[in-house]
Amino acid sequence: MNADLWNAIILGILQGLTEFLPVSSSGHLELGRTLLQSNWDASSNMMFTVTVHGATALATIVTFQKDIFGIIRGFFKGNTEERKFAIALVISMIPAAIVGLLFNDIIEMLFAGNIFMVAVMLIITGLLLFLADRAKKTHKKVTYMDALVVGIAQAIAILPGISRSGATISTSVLLGIDREQAARFSFLMVVPLILGKMILDTRDLLSMSQAEQDQHLLPLLVGFIAAFITGLWACKLMIALVKKAKLSGFAIYCFVVGGVASVWMLFL
Repeated sequence: MNADLWNAIILGILQGLTEFLPVSSSGHLELGRTLLQSNWDASSNMMFTVTVHGATALATIVTFQKDIFGIIRGFFKGNTEERKFAIALVISMIPAAIVGLLFNDIIEMLFAGNIFMVAVMLIITGLLLFLADRAKKTHKKVTYMDALVVGIAQAIAILPGISRSGATISTSVLLGIDREQAARFSFLMVVPLILGKMILDTRDLLSMSQAEQDQHLLPLLVGFIAAFITGLWACKLMIALVKKAKLSGFAIYCFVVGGVASVWMLFL
């Protein structure tokens, strides 16, 4: 097995473990690529990142399949609560969709081994988690304004090192939203965005020459499988942890990894 396939498996497992845990999967992918000395270019890095995010989006769909069908059924059958939740999900996607469409090239450049930025963003993620862990428990549901604010947090979390689940769950909890609903909303809101980006990247892959397709296809496939399997486990674990308000451990982890990465970059 060549180095690219081993890298894809390791990075896929890393994505599956860190997508749902609030420690920034994109940041860990950048750290992992650097440690593995991956020679992929920025475009390949971005394509792999989106592919393994697609795997964890599929893990989300499998985990929340009853919720998803319930939302769809409730929306079309006039269930007020499910319809409000579905509309809130759509509103939450708008900021990240705008950022993704307008700044795609800049975003690709960020996924090119900028380890110092990842380190700083991990420390910011730790601060968010630390604050959210101390927020009071409530039973508030997601409002449309809440959805927009959480959506902005998701858009900011495009930056490598800012945990998407950490930013969106922390923002939700700080807004007073029920913790279990915050986790459910956080995991569901990203699925359409990731699937849409995967469709665009599949189009880019098909436009490549046959040799380029062969070079990319197998690493993408094994990375996808590795991320999906580990993602199923991590998704269920994170839901249980959020219910118990155990986020401070992840905050400390982000502080440590961010600090070590900062020192490492300063002395390289």
